[in-house]
Amino acid sequence: MSDPMPADSCPSPEVRETYFDAPRVALLHGMGPGAQAYRSGHNSWSPAGWRDLVESPLRIANPVRRNTADDPRWDDPVRHHSSWLLALADGERSLLLGALEGDTPRLHADLDVLSGWTETGRPGRWVLLEGPELQVFERYRALLQDHYGARDRDPGTVWSSWYSLYEDISRQAFDSILPELPGLGFDTFQVDDGWQRVVGDWEPNDKFPAGMAEIVRTCRGLGLCAGLWLAPFIVLPGSEAFRAHRQMLLTDASGDLVTAGENWGVSYFTYDYTRADARERLAELIHTAVEDWGYSYLKLDFLQAAAVPGRHASPADREAVYRAAIHVIRDTAGEETFLLGSGAPLFASLGILDAVRTGPDVAPMWTNYATDDPSDALALNALRNGVERLWLRGLIGLDPDVVFARHARNLLSDQQLQWLRDAATLSGFRALSDPPSWLTDAERDDLRRYLGPLPGTRRLGRHRFLIGDREVDFAPALRGAASRYAL
Repeated sequence: MSDPMPADSCPSPEVRETYFDAPRVALLHGMGPGAQAYRSGHNSWSPAGWRDLVESPLRIANPVRRNTADDPRWDDPVRHHSSWLLALADGERSLLLGALEGDTPRLHADLDVLSGWTETGRPGRWVLLEGPELQVFERYRALLQDHYGARDRDPGTVWSSWYSLYEDISRQAFDSILPELPGLGFDTFQVDDGWQRVVGDWEPNDKFPAGMAEIVRTCRGLGLCAGLWLAPFIVLPGSEAFRAHRQMLLTDASGDLVTAGENWGVSYFTYDYTRADARERLAELIHTAVEDWGYSYLKLDFLQAAAVPGRHASPADREAVYRAAIHVIRDTAGEETFLLGSGAPLFASLGILDAVRTGPDVAPMWTNYATDDPSDALALNALRNGVERLWLRGLIGLDPDVVFARHARNLLSDQQLQWLRDAATLSGFRALSDPPSWLTDAERDDLRRYLGPLPGTRRLGRHRFLIGDREVDFAPALRGAASRYAL
């Protein structure tokens, strides 16, 4: 059953579109064995990209990691599967089945059938698009923008403490970094993980004796915006919050706490955001960071936790619960605060967050012989996801993670460094983590040029782009990813 297209959209004459209101949609796609399937995945860290339809699906095989970096409830080792959309292409035509709204929309495809459904079984709004590949993705992006609006603010240029200092940060460590950042072309200084007492207890630890507002004052004196890392939805079992607010945490049908993911060597837990007290606690945290301390840029990490399955106090679709939680953050932080989501369910974030991380953490190494996990912290993994999600540009800000100016403490080749930079330029989100003291004079000059005005860009093909008058082809890099992760 179909009906006319939305009145405020502008269809492409090359794309055929059909709309459905249904809890489940299935069709015989008619693609041959030479076709490929595109998946986006549940959250920032979920692998995204193309895989031959006859091959095994692009997925995270490790069930422990999958619990954090994708959606284990609908994982399928045989069929290609995705969140919100799944596309097929054979070089002659492309099909995209995508949700426009619905309760946790999921899809899968095999050699014959392409199907989508809502997790609750309530009707969703679906669109089937057929036409040239680039135009099909552009049309889906436009339809999502019609429905959710666009939030694509310029984040400026960001220096983050994570990929050099990691958790070994202190107020003293910033003394040699902060004064140099404006002269290198940075707009924002972002404090990452390591400032808090423990995840869940969001007060500064002993390494920040003057408190967190003092950093904001220092940044403002240098003409910098101040950013802060938070993981607002999760608590570690050793935290005071875990002991004091255990009744707010999400449980399963047996009353046991739901494991929302794993990091820091332990499982972590999440709040049930259908509870008013959990939402109030979330609002208090954001108010403290923005109003009391003065941060205008928040990097919000491990956001997927709010969308894990569980027994909520008020039964609700789990992506709707997540969306209600980030609404609390937006309403409390205000429209002027830049909100970046990491680990974020991408499509459930539309219209609320300013930007989302598009891939797993980067690292100053391309691959690692010890892992074949496509969500591991590696430059190849971050690049693949960053490029494969570029079609979302203009709908929501895209953060492909930091690039590197340094050659010391770095195992990446010049070509690999350039691929990362090009992906960041195409995303419009440029961030680094190199302490100025690690850079040579030549690297500093190169960094200033890189952080200058963004050049014009244009898409030429699936993996080909123009940056200024220079053509960039990511296909050689992504072919390496395809072969490495053929499970």
